[in-house]
Amino acid sequence: MNTKYIDLINQTFYFPQDEFKLEDKHLQFHDIDLMKLVEDYGTPLKFTYLPQISNNINRAKSWFSKAIKKHKYKGKYHYCYCTKSSHFKHVLNEALKNDIHIETSSAFDIDIVEKMKAEGKISDKTYVLCNGFKREQYITNIARLINDGHKNCIPIIDNYEEIDLLSQEIKGKINIGVRIASEEEPKFEFYTSRLGIGYKNILPFYRNQIKENKKVKLKMLHFFINTGIRDNAYYWNELSKCLKVYTSLKHICPTLDSLNIGGGFPIKNSLAFDYDYEYMVDEIINQIQLFCDQEEVPVPNIFTEFGSFTVGESGGAIYEVLYQKQQNDREKWNMINSSFITTLPDTWAINKRFIMLPINRWYDSYERVLLGGLTCDSDDYYNSEQHMNAIYLPKYNKEKPLYLGFFNTGAYQETIGGFGGLQHCLIPSPKHILIDKDENGNLKTELFSEQQKSEDLLKILGYNE
Repeated sequence: MNTKYIDLINQTFYFPQDEFKLEDKHLQFHDIDLMKLVEDYGTPLKFTYLPQISNNINRAKSWFSKAIKKHKYKGKYHYCYCTKSSHFKHVLNEALKNDIHIETSSAFDIDIVEKMKAEGKISDKTYVLCNGFKREQYITNIARLINDGHKNCIPIIDNYEEIDLLSQEIKGKINIGVRIASEEEPKFEFYTSRLGIGYKNILPFYRNQIKENKKVKLKMLHFFINTGIRDNAYYWNELSKCLKVYTSLKHICPTLDSLNIGGGFPIKNSLAFDYDYEYMVDEIINQIQLFCDQEEVPVPNIFTEFGSFTVGESGGAIYEVLYQKQQNDREKWNMINSSFITTLPDTWAINKRFIMLPINRWYDSYERVLLGGLTCDSDDYYNSEQHMNAIYLPKYNKEKPLYLGFFNTGAYQETIGGFGGLQHCLIPSPKHILIDKDENGNLKTELFSEQQKSEDLLKILGYNE
């Protein structure tokens, strides 16, 4: 009778998968011995597998290169990383090894760009696309970067006032982009994105504020939808509307030569994940080419801004099951030695699901459980997987420790959770490990940050000087 956890996985999914396999009955992730990580560093812990950042960048580059070659597309492709997904220096260092560009969203991003530029990681050839709603400090920092000679810094205009604000502080001419305020998917509470300028207002805006302005040169149209790049009628309809704006604008604006199709490639959130990236890239290039040919305008250079796709699949978190509470006839709560609200805030804030698998005990029998965090908040729990309306794990046994891994958690969790700051119920942030490869291809680990201590939190709260 197939009653072991490994039987459940084999019956439900294709396993092993590219990044997951068993070695000596323990789970490995990208050949990382996760049990050794637990033995060396303890739990709870977070880790970042840096090579996966480069892997995903180069996967995307290869898909676009193949599609451009296939369709004899005349424009160039530029990969940008959205720093808001993870601002950490180790992430930027890894991403910038791969001849990429940067997208920023706030004033302090520019300080990071200048730091990386001083270290030679970013050059004047690197595009810095400045998105977001811009006010005094952000405008000042953008102006400083451009005035210091970074001509490939392109502010993306989000509202009608920004051209004047930028013009007041920037010396000489400015290359700009304009963001389209796309229409949201019908299930949203509002119809139009708060970001950018509406479809029907783009051309009048160009005629009124840009066409005769000798200081400003329009180079880019920016298109982004909140639900990401998905093979559905909504996405293709919005892309078509964007291309209509682009070609109409190109007819009256010869300097326009680039289309930013934003980001939003999904990342793997289940062992059942199925997304044909190569097909989507091929069809996007095909649609742009067909539309431009039909309207008799040159095809644009393509920019993408991938944040979660760049860094998400590099991250993981490991917890230990401390105790099991049987609260009624049906519900068993496995209590972890940390908090979901503080360490994986997206699970609480937007009900996001990550790949969750046990690290050990795959050959034990399994049971259905709920997972609870340590805070006294009723929302601190994890109750289902992306592929099924339940969680199944090896049966709890207080004599046999059970370790759980959450994978592809590398985007947003640290910044939303407030890395290094106060956490709900003063649950400490776990230690964080960086995992890389040496020149011989061997894995190496480095402690990036220790678990927070009582004195760290008391100092923030004003109890310790």
